Formats: sequence, structure tokens, C-alpha cells
Amino acid sequence: MHMTDGRDAEHEAPRSAREARAAERAERRAARAARSPYSAIHTGPGRFLTAVYGILAFAAIGRVSYQLLLKFDEAPFAYTLSALSAAVYILATVCLVIGSRASHHIAVAACVFEGIGVLVIGTLSFTHPEYFAHDSVWSAFGVGYGFVPLVLPFIGLWWLRRVQRSVEAQRG
Repeated sequence: MHMTDGRDAEHEAPRSAREARAAERAERRAARAARSPYSAIHTGPGRFLTAVYGILAFAAIGRVSYQLLLKFDEAPFAYTLSALSAAVYILATVCLVIGSRASHHIAVAACVFEGIGVLVIGTLSFTHPEYFAHDSVWSAFGVGYGFVPLVLPFIGLWWLRRVQRSVEAQRG
């Protein structure tokens, strides 16, 4: 009969803890691999796009919350448009994170809507300034946000199309 002095048990515990950590890592890798190929967060450009949409959603929510709560009567049309843009940014962000086939299609629709919205509202803010007593997110093509609202939907559409092509190529 072999007696241990306790050191064997000490060596076994870390080894089993290491094995448990290795198993957890393997499970995480398998879960990532099993995720939908539509998810934008699988690659660097997709992560960046998702982050920019998230930041813009957060900024738009902050702006519209202030506008609706404290200044709505000053420019209801412009502030309602800001609320709409915030909702579109939230929707796009969530859809990019979910990454299912359905959310991919919703993200495409959100980007198309956003692109049309920023072009129409941007134009109207110059041709009919009386409706825009105060700026909305999309006024003057998003000048208050460094024109990010102007370029983001087109980058988003480009990326979503690229993801779609990749999925189609994988399926053959």
C-alpha cells in the first residue's frame, strides 16, 4: 500500500483545474464555430462596424433623451427624427450582434432606411430649414456627428453584402 504525503493530491488538483480550463476553452471555440455565419462580430471589420453602430446608438439615445424631455416643444419634427434615427441605430446594432439570417436581412433594411433617411433629411435640412429649427442626427447629412451618419449605412451595406457572399460561397 502506497501512502501519500498530500503532495500528490496537490499536483492532481491543479492538473484537473488545467484540464477543466482547457475543456472550457474548447467549448468556447466550438460555440464560436457554431455561431451563425451572418454574425458581424466574427471578424475585425465586423466588430468595428458593430462598435461604431453601438456608439452612434448610444450618442443618439443621449441626444434624443435630452431633446424629448427638455426641449421637445422647440422643434418637435427634428427631435422626432432624432428619435427615429436612434431607433434605427439600436436596431442595426442588435441585428449585427445577433447575426442570424433573419437579423441579417433586418440589418440590411435598417441600413437602407438609414441611408435614405440621412440623404432625404440632410437635403431637406438645407431646402426647408424651417422644419429644422434645431438639428437632428441626420440634419446636414450628420454634420454634428462628423458625417458618420452619411457614410455608415453605405459601409454597413457593403459589409453585409460581403458577409452574404461569404455565406453563399460556404454553402456552395
